[in-house]
Amino acid sequence: MNQSKINFSKIAVVLFLFFQGIMSVQAQQATAISLNDALKIAKENNKTIQKSHIEQRISEKEIAETKNLRLPEVNFNAMYSRLSDLTEYEGGFFSDKHTYTPEPGTVIYDAVTKFDMPLYAGNRINNAIKKSKEENEIAKIKVEKTQNDIQLQVTATFLGIYKMMELQKIIGESIKEEQERLKEVKAFKTFGTVTKNEVLRSELQLSDRELNSLTNKKNIRIALQELKTVLQLSEESEIAIDTTGLLDIAPLKDYDFYFKESLQNEEMRIANREVDVKKTALKIVKGNYYPKVSFFGNYNLKYPDYMLFTLNRPYLYTIGQIGVEASYNLSGLYKNKAKVQLANLKVELQKNESELVKNEMVDKVFRNHTQYQEILDKLPVTDKALDLANENYRIVKLKYLNQLVLITEMVDADNALLQAKFNKVSTRIDVVMKHYELLHTAGLLNK
Repeated sequence: MNQSKINFSKIAVVLFLFFQGIMSVQAQQATAISLNDALKIAKENNKTIQKSHIEQRISEKEIAETKNLRLPEVNFNAMYSRLSDLTEYEGGFFSDKHTYTPEPGTVIYDAVTKFDMPLYAGNRINNAIKKSKEENEIAKIKVEKTQNDIQLQVTATFLGIYKMMELQKIIGESIKEEQERLKEVKAFKTFGTVTKNEVLRSELQLSDRELNSLTNKKNIRIALQELKTVLQLSEESEIAIDTTGLLDIAPLKDYDFYFKESLQNEEMRIANREVDVKKTALKIVKGNYYPKVSFFGNYNLKYPDYMLFTLNRPYLYTIGQIGVEASYNLSGLYKNKAKVQLANLKVELQKNESELVKNEMVDKVFRNHTQYQEILDKLPVTDKALDLANENYRIVKLKYLNQLVLITEMVDADNALLQAKFNKVSTRIDVVMKHYELLHTAGLLNK
């Protein structure tokens, strides 16, 4: 009975460890995400995008705050004080003096309620509200720009990982080839047909490939970590990229299409909106030339009555007034001139900035479109180069097996083939990357 209990306990422990191992393996399995999945996750989780949304909400609250300028200002003020005796000097500070004690006692009460509502202020309030709305529109466009910038960053990281993964495959195939070659060279060395130097050269080539493999694996891990950071995924999560259909893109359109679209991209729209903001700010400054008209009123509760009489009338009294007040700042006629000139210069500066942004967009679209076409033209060249490298490798390998060439020529042919394979894969990935860069510059990444 005791032995059966012991066996049962052992079985239970084994099963527990087995299931724990399964759960551990499942937890370590990487989650494969596609590029579209990564873009969606970044749009929801990325901190930079969230920051731009917060800034947009702040600008919306600033509109509401500016609209409050139209509301009346209501104030309440209450006062309680005690007065000292009043000392009167008849002919100067050092002359005869008389002291009077206010009646009744030395106590004063004062409670005042007043309001002031602007009726006209040179249209400054309306322009301030307009300026806040224009700044809110800029904040909205900046959200779009931030999203597009992060999407391009995610895409670049994603395609960079894909390129390194393809390189890892090529290096892995090359390592297998080098291992087979090393066996052949050692066999040749056994029969005395090659020197020790050729064995060392073959071993060195294999070591170099293994080092390249280790470095590339490390770079893949770093890039995956960067991708997790951009997507705001947990540190414990393991991810892999799904490359299905990643190289499928729309064909390249004419330059004029991308150029016209770039004139309405986020940077151009922001620059043009900034011009509107500066123009509105100029109107606000010019509003200082106009008078301010307000509707006002106040109501006072005071004690004692010293408004019309001396302090010896110990009576509580109330009084109020209501009306319209107009004020005009005469000093603004000469002080505001410099402010208007400064505001005009800021408008001119922003117009110039808008033109600079336009010129930059023209150059970026032309450069990206030209580079895109250049990479497309490279595709058949890389295909041909790979065919030539394969044929060269086949011929050199055949000669090497027949001891007609040295190991150095074999290594050169192997390196050329490796480079040709990578160039073909890399060029196709570069086409996709340049496609997204062109869409980003033209403002079409989310369209």
